[in-house]
Amino acid sequence: MSDHPALEPELLTITEAAELLRAPVATLRYWRHLGTGPRSFRLGRRVLYRRDDLHAWVEEQSG
Repeated sequence: MSDHPALEPELLTITEAAELLRAPVATLRYWRHLGTGPRSFRLGRRVLYRRDDLHAWVEEQSG
């Protein structure tokens, strides 16, 4: 995590989300196809993830 959370973007691309989760982009695409994994949504043609949803999903997985 950064010392400056206000500077971190709230919406992340699938590539940025994969980097945050340390998982391959293909894995996030597969989870999205299955309907599992962190919540995501489409904005036009782009798949986006909310940073808070990613953190919440990680917490759900760990306990």
